[in-house]
Amino acid sequence: MPEHYLTVAHAAERLGTGQRFVRRLIAERRIAFVKMGTHVRIAQSTLDSYIAAGTVPAVRSRRDRHGSGAA
Repeated sequence: MPEHYLTVAHAAERLGTGQRFVRRLIAERRIAFVKMGTHVRIAQSTLDSYIAAGTVPAVRSRRDRHGSGAA
């Protein structure tokens, strides 16, 4: 299946941020990108990996672990 490339605007929308944040990620080389002439694109798989790398798993609260929560 061919790779799908996102514009900066679409990547920002997907992340729920502004375009400035995505452009800063690109400028700081914190996310891989493809330059097509004067246009910058981010591969969908790259954005998915970036999101996965920043995902923090949920942790049960102390109350739940000790069984002193409401029943």
